[in-house]
Amino acid sequence: MSTPADTPLAPPDPAPDPAPEAPRLRRSARNKVIGGVCGGLGRYCDVDPVIFRITLGVLSVTGGLGLVFYGFAWLLLPLEDEDENEARRLLTGRVEGAALVAVLMALAGCGIFLTMLKNGPVMTFAVLLALLLGGAAVWSLRRSTTPLDAPLDPVAAQAVADAPPETKAPPAPSPPSWWRDPIVKDGTTGPVATGYLWGPADAEAPPTDRASRKAAKVAVRESRGPRSLGGLLFLLALLAFAAGLGDGWDHRPLGTGLEIGFAAALAVFGLGLMVSSLRGRTGFGTLFLAVLTAALLAGSAALPKTIDSHWQRTSWTPASIAEVRPGYDLGTGVATLDLSRVAVPPGQTLTTRAEVGAGRAKVVVPKDVTVRVSFDMGLGDIQLPGEKPDDIRVSPDQKRTATLAPPVGAEPAGTLDLRLTVGVGQAEVDRAAS
Repeated sequence: MSTPADTPLAPPDPAPDPAPEAPRLRRSARNKVIGGVCGGLGRYCDVDPVIFRITLGVLSVTGGLGLVFYGFAWLLLPLEDEDENEARRLLTGRVEGAALVAVLMALAGCGIFLTMLKNGPVMTFAVLLALLLGGAAVWSLRRSTTPLDAPLDPVAAQAVADAPPETKAPPAPSPPSWWRDPIVKDGTTGPVATGYLWGPADAEAPPTDRASRKAAKVAVRESRGPRSLGGLLFLLALLAFAAGLGDGWDHRPLGTGLEIGFAAALAVFGLGLMVSSLRGRTGFGTLFLAVLTAALLAGSAALPKTIDSHWQRTSWTPASIAEVRPGYDLGTGVATLDLSRVAVPPGQTLTTRAEVGAGRAKVVVPKDVTVRVSFDMGLGDIQLPGEKPDDIRVSPDQKRTATLAPPVGAEPAGTLDLRLTVGVGQAEVDRAAS
């Protein structure tokens, strides 16, 4: 007869596995093109990152919202397997290239957004597209969420519990910081005394005697590698730009002066990069400034040559047809051609033109004439009689013609053929009240 002591004990129930941890919103370190924001959003929302990239790209060029969102997300979302974001590093003085690029991206997006506020159709499209993307991300996130209280198979749970831990590869070393860990000639990085521009003092007490302080400074200087040339290059490039722009300030067009200045600055950056390959070192900031200077050089080459460096206010007021010149020109500034006192007899045609390189060209036409006006705008806005002054629509390369009939009840008069050419700015035609 068996006793209770001889009865085999049943195996204890396996402990249930802990609930899987919810995914955390982080930037992706493996699936990234710029900062890993779209890769992290795609993994978190279970959406292909290409959808985020295309949508944010469209939002960037149609209103700047894409750049604003990406820049702030880059600053606020930490990288996977990290707890500190770029904004915290920036605020604590650890200036890195990634944080600077994110800040510049957000500022550029804010500038584009402010310039497009009065463009209702574009802003409506951008807001609707942003809402559509947000709604799709939320729907995909909720769809991919599975209930965590489903019953588990005890055998499978025990097998998972008894399985050895998965072998993980060691973490990849992070790339060196261009400011905190300067790259020396052999490709390695040298230690720096501190990673902060301001903040807590070093743990070790500084040496007190003069010889020890000098030896410590020499050791730190040698550990940092070659001396940085970034600050000197920036100063020399700034001086070269000022010299090139100021050399022909009085007798050259503004675009030509800017081309010479930016070309001189770019030459300084190029020579500096060549010198740094032999002696010294440069970082991300110098490369970014060189690329920015090249972009500004290309932009200055597109400026009309009629724009000069002197902003003027000019007014022409002919009193008769004989005093009206065939053309009126102004390089930079505000030009007003007042033809309100010119009487054009019926059956005659008066032809003239006004050209402004950069600024505003305004023509006041007589009350009783028929006006045939043609506009040639490089970049700017066109205002006609009856339009609201605050209805500004800036567009590039506008070529437009219009015929303005005299008001009802006006005495019959001749015709005015008018041509307005503005490189950058505004062209306005207004009719005299009497």
